[in-house]
Amino acid sequence: MGRVSELQIREAIANFNYTGKLKERRLFGSGHINDTYLLTFEIGDMGTMSAILQRMNREIFTKPVELMENVVGVTSYLREKIIERGGDPERETLNVIPAKDGKAYFVDSKGEYWRSYKFITDATCYDRVEKPEDFYESAVAFGNFQRLLADYPAATLHETIKGFHDTRARFQVFKNAVEQDVCGRAESVRKEIEFVLAHEETANVFGELQDKDQLPLRVTHNDTKLNNIMIDNVTRKGICVIDLDTVMPGLAMNDFGDSIRFGASTAAEDEKDLSKVSCSMELFEIYVKGFLQGCAGSLTPKEVELLPMGAKVMTYECGMRFLTDYLQGDHYFKIHREGHNLDRARTQFKLVEDMEAKWDTMAKIVRKYENL
Repeated sequence: MGRVSELQIREAIANFNYTGKLKERRLFGSGHINDTYLLTFEIGDMGTMSAILQRMNREIFTKPVELMENVVGVTSYLREKIIERGGDPERETLNVIPAKDGKAYFVDSKGEYWRSYKFITDATCYDRVEKPEDFYESAVAFGNFQRLLADYPAATLHETIKGFHDTRARFQVFKNAVEQDVCGRAESVRKEIEFVLAHEETANVFGELQDKDQLPLRVTHNDTKLNNIMIDNVTRKGICVIDLDTVMPGLAMNDFGDSIRFGASTAAEDEKDLSKVSCSMELFEIYVKGFLQGCAGSLTPKEVELLPMGAKVMTYECGMRFLTDYLQGDHYFKIHREGHNLDRARTQFKLVEDMEAKWDTMAKIVRKYENL
């Protein structure tokens, strides 16, 4: 995907249903996938209106029409649910601004896809947990996302990234990478390879339960990081889940687990000193409490029981993906030093080991809050 031109931006702006006169346009956000702009329009005596304009990255999301069908379906449903419970649908969910032809996207003269959302004012996204309350608020928001969408027909959603959290399939890809050993690196990471192989049961656990119809298919976000929650500047409460590009059919435990993998770790994802790496039980408990409070009884007892397993599976899967990429020559994840993906894999595997050591504590914490 090449650089966006001034003509493309102007063409896109001219083809969405904006109100008022464009006053300001600037690059916005810290995302690395889509090109994002914040537009501000003057609306006479009514003041101003702001909107987000994005060029969608088709190298990652190859089916933008299906992606936007997911976004429109989910956000329209969320609006109805938020209105039903007396909330503010302008602030509590993303609102798609249609193109002038009525579609949820616009295709420019170069074949690039654009979309636009109303901008949520007086709220901020945070890239890191500044205080435990922020982690708690993200948990409540993602739990509430599950609750509001509990009755949405998840199977009708398009799979925007095929097999994204199919851990069994990723295990097979890993085994193939070990056998092919295209970079001659397998022998030097035999310990890490053996760790993955010894945990094959972890790769299979959710898939086997799905095969037995013991886990319901849910609408899942699949990128449950703190920076995908808009936090109100005044109340400091999480008000809106954003970045719905990876909304797909999935498992609630995976959304929970990815939050723990990333947010409850005591070290950076690529920390070389493994003695610094652990899963904070304080942060785990904060997130469990917030998530289950947000879910408000919408999960099955089996799903709640398996929340710790979600954390373990997502951490294991992520480490396996890092190690697979290392074995294949570091083509998928960006690296900034030699052995970067190997460091990342080792960090994840240390987290898995720490979770296993604290398994009884994690299960006890979940039981403490299971009836919220």
